[in-house]
Amino acid sequence: MKVTIIGAGNVGGQIAMLLVKEGIGDCLLLDVAKGLAKGKALDLQDFASLCKQDCLIEGSDDFSLLKNSDIVVITAGLARKPGMTRDDLLKINSGIIRDVSLKIKEFTNNPIVITITNPVDLMVSLVYKFTGFDKKRVFGMGVSLDAGRFANLIHQALNASVKNIEPVVVASHGQAMLPLGRLTKVSGKSLDALVSPLDAARLKQETVDRGASIVAALGSGSAYFAPAMATVEIISAIAKDEKRVIGVCAYLDGEYGVQGLYLGVPACIGKSGVEKIIELELNAQEKEAFAQSAETIRAQLKVLS
Repeated sequence: MKVTIIGAGNVGGQIAMLLVKEGIGDCLLLDVAKGLAKGKALDLQDFASLCKQDCLIEGSDDFSLLKNSDIVVITAGLARKPGMTRDDLLKINSGIIRDVSLKIKEFTNNPIVITITNPVDLMVSLVYKFTGFDKKRVFGMGVSLDAGRFANLIHQALNASVKNIEPVVVASHGQAMLPLGRLTKVSGKSLDALVSPLDAARLKQETVDRGASIVAALGSGSAYFAPAMATVEIISAIAKDEKRVIGVCAYLDGEYGVQGLYLGVPACIGKSGVEKIIELELNAQEKEAFAQSAETIRAQLKVLS
């Protein structure tokens, strides 16, 4: 399997490193910055030898090397800076995503394309629009990262092992995300049954704000360790055809009452990409919040059209 990562910055480099460590196929790093991808690839080749992995690792600014890619991961784009929201990135990153998508369309033959670039719900819609690829093979990473953050915050609050926490987060990867305490399980029990409504609301809000908190603390750039791990979990499920349920930014074709929109939902991930959307049984309040999140994304998409 050949995995191509477009964007050799912090997230792209970490994804490549984890792929090499796990021995998941060959890896190509692409970046428009002269020498960046090549330099990281050379370092990763040495890293691979220390990991006793024989995979092929390349780095280049030549996008024609996209040929024969099985999976393409898009991390290219501007990272958030303190005070910026994901929406602030919209105009800048939409132009980058358009150019990248056209390159993918030109040099590949319907690979699985995973978008990481923020705001991901909007960027993945552009990738789908400009590549014209099968919607099941074009999706984004988003709510799986949010779910990991939710689990970590629950772990810290309750001193519960993360192995026993089953977090559920849906909708957009942004301020309108929905961490669902009612459906989140801690040792088989609902989070909402284990903590007070005030504590549940605090954990949910901290999850929503987690990305911004990281950006503010760093001062320059945004999270990359956790986004990279969340992405590699998706790639692994595809490579091993695990049929594993993971939260991704997937195309909704009537599911959850939403038509023709990319939004974060649990999905069965296997060798064909998004093989099935898992529809959770939301209550009336959750359905309304999900619909509001969808309308927010739909309104933002109109700005791009």
